[in-house]
Amino acid sequence: MSYPNTMGGAEIPMWIDEKIIHLGAEATVTSGSWLGKSAILKMRHPRGYRSPKLDRKLTRQRLSVEARVLGKLQLNDFSSPVLFDLDLENGWILMSRFEGITLYESLNQAIEPLEKIRSFGGLIRKLHEIGFSHGDLTTHNVLIDENNNLHLIDFGLSRILPELEHLGLDLQVLHECLTASHSEYENAVDELIYGYLNADSGLLGSISSKDVIFRFNEIRGRVRYHA
Repeated sequence: MSYPNTMGGAEIPMWIDEKIIHLGAEATVTSGSWLGKSAILKMRHPRGYRSPKLDRKLTRQRLSVEARVLGKLQLNDFSSPVLFDLDLENGWILMSRFEGITLYESLNQAIEPLEKIRSFGGLIRKLHEIGFSHGDLTTHNVLIDENNNLHLIDFGLSRILPELEHLGLDLQVLHECLTASHSEYENAVDELIYGYLNADSGLLGSISSKDVIFRFNEIRGRVRYHA
């Protein structure tokens, strides 16, 4: 499958390309700089199997949601990229870049693994309390900087004001990731739940962290049953 060349940053004012860091089915992610700041450019690909009109509509919707999520996260001092610019018509979003390694890499290097997973659980609870689900919680979508701070990235599948089911699904996706990619850590899911429960500040209205964990366990049970 071929994708449009996203290394044409001259079309985006003040953007300077460096290198492509991810080439996926939905988008190409390129590192570079914007107004002298380290930045990331995510360019969504047209999907050939959709009608052009529907494809443009979906692209605008997803970018619009991602931009709204990033904006509100910054207002709540959440560890996530800062939105710099976006173009809904041409399908790109520009945001700040974090330096560091992914949680996936950190766990493979066995660098304080269970403590990192516990902290990740707390970060997820904070995201949920602000009023968002992530939609793609894996250890590839968390960056760890030199001070061991965790930063959540890639909000392209996020939901605003999610239902309890979506919050439980966030944990289920991460549970599947931990089981498949980091099976050497037998207590990983327990640490995740511990971090999530202990970060509950009661800011999510009637949905407590215990409600989310209960729904997560229901989803986990359904998955086991159907497997």
